Amino acid sequence: MTFAEPATLTGRHVTLEPLAEEHLDGLCRAVEDGQMWNTWFTRIPAPDQMLSEIHKRLALQEAGSMMPWTIRRTDTGEICGMTTFCNIRTDNRRLEIGSTWLAKSAQRTAINTEAKLLLLTRAFEALDCIAVEFRTHWHNQASRAAVARLGAKQDGVLRNHDLWRDGTIRDVVVFSIIDSEWKTVKLSLQEKLAKR
Repeated sequence: MTFAEPATLTGRHVTLEPLAEEHLDGLCRAVEDGQMWNTWFTRIPAPDQMLSEIHKRLALQEAGSMMPWTIRRTDTGEICGMTTFCNIRTDNRRLEIGSTWLAKSAQRTAINTEAKLLLLTRAFEALDCIAVEFRTHWHNQASRAAVARLGAKQDGVLRNHDLWRDGTIRDVVVFSIIDSEWKTVKLSLQEKLAKR
């Protein structure tokens, strides 16, 4: 099994489907919920950029450096976002969960928690990863808090790490979960979901 091998991941609240062009209309509707592309500290595609984003992610999957998913709600069957395994380092048995966005109505629900539980279970239990990273913009306070709630620990801040689309420079906050922490993190996520 390769880190970029497509797999459908199914939970009680959400299903992660391997990204495909057929998801285009649903992804466009989802990103319009809250006009997610207008968030200045993220790189979320606008509806007119979505097809290009799908093609980019599928090309990275073909190259073995990304595994992209479409996020679908179980309760309504509607598509509500995207996520990926990215920055795959098979030789070091590590990867990043990132390039994730959720429709406004899906935020602060069980959807993100369960999606991350499914992704982390695949990473640690099926792919035998030794570490999983999360990265976010210094100014994305909501994302930083969400990653910390998962049980990830902050590794540090990469100062002046990315040149941003408007010419500003992004500081990147790096979090991770390592294999020795996985059992505890998994129990915590399962407990959170049991309360939903």
